[in-house]
Amino acid sequence: MFFLSACSDGGGNNSLGLLALLGGSTELPTTWTWMSGRSSDILGGGYGLPVYGTKGVADPANFPGGRQDSMQWVDSSNNLWLFGGQGRDAATGFGRLNDLWKFDGENWTWVRGSNSVNSAGAYGTKGVTNSGNDPGARMSGTTWVDSSGNLWLFGGCSSINSSDCFSDLWKFDGTNWTWVAGPNTKNTNGVYGTQGVANSANFPGGRQGAVGWIDSSDTAWIFGANAGLDESFGSTSVMQDLWKFDGANWTWVAGKKTIGGPGDGNWGTINITSASNIPSSRGKAVSWVDSSDNLWLFGGASYDDAGQLNDLWKFDGTNWTWKGGSNLSDQTGVYGKKNITKSSNSIGGRYSAIGGKLPNGKIWIFGGQGVDSAGDSGQLNDLWIFDGKKWTWKGGTDLITQAGNFGPKGKAGTDYYPGGRYGSSGWTDSKGNIWIFGGMGIDSNGNNEFQNDLWKVRP
Repeated sequence: MFFLSACSDGGGNNSLGLLALLGGSTELPTTWTWMSGRSSDILGGGYGLPVYGTKGVADPANFPGGRQDSMQWVDSSNNLWLFGGQGRDAATGFGRLNDLWKFDGENWTWVRGSNSVNSAGAYGTKGVTNSGNDPGARMSGTTWVDSSGNLWLFGGCSSINSSDCFSDLWKFDGTNWTWVAGPNTKNTNGVYGTQGVANSANFPGGRQGAVGWIDSSDTAWIFGANAGLDESFGSTSVMQDLWKFDGANWTWVAGKKTIGGPGDGNWGTINITSASNIPSSRGKAVSWVDSSDNLWLFGGASYDDAGQLNDLWKFDGTNWTWKGGSNLSDQTGVYGKKNITKSSNSIGGRYSAIGGKLPNGKIWIFGGQGVDSAGDSGQLNDLWIFDGKKWTWKGGTDLITQAGNFGPKGKAGTDYYPGGRYGSSGWTDSKGNIWIFGGMGIDSNGNNEFQNDLWKVRP
């Protein structure tokens, strides 16, 4: 149900309501609020600098430095935890980071790790929790939170050229880290074992950009990578393997144990579940788990980053189903009218986007490197909502490489938005707000750099 008098497009007319009468449904406009961080470069060709403050002490002046491809978790108390990524440290050094931050909805706290780039890990003894343990600097690892509130971290790479990749598995209990499994060396090939059989000797090869989930039984799942090591090959590439971790051992579930290549996906027929279906090799996709414990996968980067994907998949624990989007890469976005839900709308191909599930069960996806409404590829700043059947363009622009429109800090507005970006961090709070932090993107002056701006979005 809708009322024409409430359906204005922001210019005082009722075009949204009229469009709804023609086959769409309306949603309220999205509000954006720039909460903290910097809106533009202060170094003249540099990057947003951090304010670490005192380790363990929350302060309104604190915030992480500009970075991309950080790892993140949200705990049961609605705190965001942010680890590492690629960016700048307090001394303007550039590299990979291993600092751990907590954001409580108001203030940042530097919790652990170094305030300098490229710090080595302190592994300690496998399986033994110790206050001196810390994972080494890295980007694009895979994360999940178990039912006991522990934060888990797998893999990631410590080099900008997708080399020096880890296959270590870590657990953080809110105070200390434990090295749980995998080797403490880089660039280790995977040990696959027998497909479908758990074994303490098994582990996925070093990788970054794998997509991850955790189901209601506390089983963690990871799929693929944009740069990973297979069973024997010495260089990284895209991956297609599916693994699960039961809290003690890894199991190779499906997909190839060799590096990926063109045409290795099998989409089957849309909405038809089949044991032969499997997504193509890819990394840096968006994932979520629905209320029925199905694992969902959207988009990502395919072989040699030659394809930006917009296909949507569901995994029921046994088989894959292609649920939407195209089985071809680099699809142009079909935006329609902002805030109008229509079956003809389609989100364009992309990778390194962020997204998640809202309290109402709908899915949100923001930005990434992808294809806009004109068919051009670059950094996006569009916000989309998916209701399980249809897409709605909810905010931002429909073109690549757009500068941010910040407005005054702390002031909400429907015309504000971050600049185009990829590799951001994003999460949803219990009130249905979307939070977006950082990434590699366009600032308010049109400069392309590491960002450390924090936004609160009411979709």
